[in-house]
Amino acid sequence: MALMLRAVRRQFSTSVIRNSAQESSGHDGGVMWRNLSLFVGFPVIGLCMINAFLDHQKHAGHERPPFVAYEHLRIRNKPFPWGDGKKSLFHNPHTNALPDGYEDEL
Repeated sequence: MALMLRAVRRQFSTSVIRNSAQESSGHDGGVMWRNLSLFVGFPVIGLCMINAFLDHQKHAGHERPPFVAYEHLRIRNKPFPWGDGKKSLFHNPHTNALPDGYEDEL
């Protein structure tokens, strides 16, 4: 019984010296990461690009919703400091309406 307890205690005790099974020089790490980025990273990025493109194509055929002039939307207390003051910095005439409606419907 004492031998088993000693073996268990020795199993769970830590030692200062740890013997490694294999010593490596660390020179192969760069090759591994290069291969990983070439054969895993770039194909995953390509698949994500294809997924985003196909999702965009699916939504491109939808028509935009009709303009409804809600009082709480598109409030302009002072004009924007660029252009005519009505359009935001990243204004898209197809999707973003002005306070009085879409540009092509005016």
